[in-house]
Amino acid sequence: MAHTVAVSIPALNKRISVPTGLFINNEFVPSIDSSAKIETINPATEEVICSVVSASPRDIDRAVEAARNAFKTTWGKNVTGFERARLINKLADLIERDAQELAELESLNNGKPVKIARDFDIGDSVQCLRYYAGWADKIIGQTLEVDNKAKLAFTRHDPIGVCGQIIPWNYPINMWAWKVAPALAVGCTVVMKPSELTPLTALKLSELVKEAGFPPGVVNTVPSYGPVGGAALAAHLDVDKVAFTGSTVTGRKIMEAAAKSNLKKVSLELGGKSPHLIFESADLEQAANWAALGICYNTGQDCTAGSRVYVQESVYDKFVDLLTTKVKATVIGNGFDEQSTGGPVVSRGQYDRVWGYIEAGKQAGAKPIIGGVKREGKGFFVDPTIFTEIRPDMKIVKEEIFGPVLSVGKFKTEGEAITLANETSYGLGAGLHSNDANQCMRVSSALEAGTVWVNQYNMLNNNVPFGGKKQSGIGRELGSYALDEYTSVKAVHWNFGEQIEWPL
Repeated sequence: MAHTVAVSIPALNKRISVPTGLFINNEFVPSIDSSAKIETINPATEEVICSVVSASPRDIDRAVEAARNAFKTTWGKNVTGFERARLINKLADLIERDAQELAELESLNNGKPVKIARDFDIGDSVQCLRYYAGWADKIIGQTLEVDNKAKLAFTRHDPIGVCGQIIPWNYPINMWAWKVAPALAVGCTVVMKPSELTPLTALKLSELVKEAGFPPGVVNTVPSYGPVGGAALAAHLDVDKVAFTGSTVTGRKIMEAAAKSNLKKVSLELGGKSPHLIFESADLEQAANWAALGICYNTGQDCTAGSRVYVQESVYDKFVDLLTTKVKATVIGNGFDEQSTGGPVVSRGQYDRVWGYIEAGKQAGAKPIIGGVKREGKGFFVDPTIFTEIRPDMKIVKEEIFGPVLSVGKFKTEGEAITLANETSYGLGAGLHSNDANQCMRVSSALEAGTVWVNQYNMLNNNVPFGGKKQSGIGRELGSYALDEYTSVKAVHWNFGEQIEWPL
């Protein structure tokens, strides 16, 4: 039975066909035992877009079984790296072909501007797939000398198996590619659970997986609520690895479930409260541009959002004036408006959360120099808000907000700046701006973060690893390092000359 709906995009006077079933074994199917649905909401209008099937634990079992069967028969070690590369490249071509429509669907469900989804998220996702397609036939081990006359050893990097992948709502297509590409490159199979807030593009991408020619069961897509589908994947005895991007609280639950079940491998990309340091030698105009991007891009819904900016006292006033001008130029609006540089936050829950923090900042005595006032009308729109006169103990300084809310403080010395930056339980990203090369080396070394940007911010490359320290996660995505998350190393000891006597 076909499970599709025609989704209307009034702003473009067009309709897009979207599958609404569970994608298992290359078919869209209903749930085995549940009538539960996930209502998708347009965050710009608060209107229902459509409903999709919500997977039950038994549906997760069925998807895992399909993935296991594919791993044992048509994927895994049963297909060459050259063939994996061909199919991944074909998938990248199809995504590139459909980039405009995918971007429109992404904007409808997530809220971000179409041009951002198309030119940045999807453009980067295509590049990510092609990058890992290039790795597919280059997975190599080592030959190790043991005894040249009698023995040798070698290593194999085997695909780890069936991978449960749980992705967030802030970059639905981008996070899909980050997870799927390295897993497929090494020969793993995938059970993908997209966020219940933004499942539509993952389902649309599933159509392209089938069109590209991947065997049934290699990629399965199971929209579900986190406590149902996500929990089932984390605790599943036949899942070999779980990759998760999302909150630290949920990451802990996934790690616990993985440990209590079959001790499956886990990689976690979690929250952040990233510092951004502005030293007096910096190009302040450029630093202000990067700081504005750090908090306004994707409407602040970013794990690496530069949500704490600390400025050296001697340039504080000048920098804050520049930053205020830059942030005011941000246009938060409907994603189908070409003038918009940011969209609404993703949901009512996220909207209420962000406003809760804004009000908490005001009550604690922080000063909002721009923003901090609610709009009238429909849509989960939050205008960028900058707080000054902050203290380290304030909630807005300590906790991840995941919205366009920035705290700006000041420091006197380099040592004080480093202390302020590292005074957090997170360690995902950090940035610094300085034209003193020695200072750049000292500070980048001292900052406790998995990624440090120097004289830029929030720019990622598919060949450069990304991940966190402290409570920002475990493992790495992107680059060759991500391949390690989806492989297990097997050592083979080969005796060709030694004979032993028994008993010893």
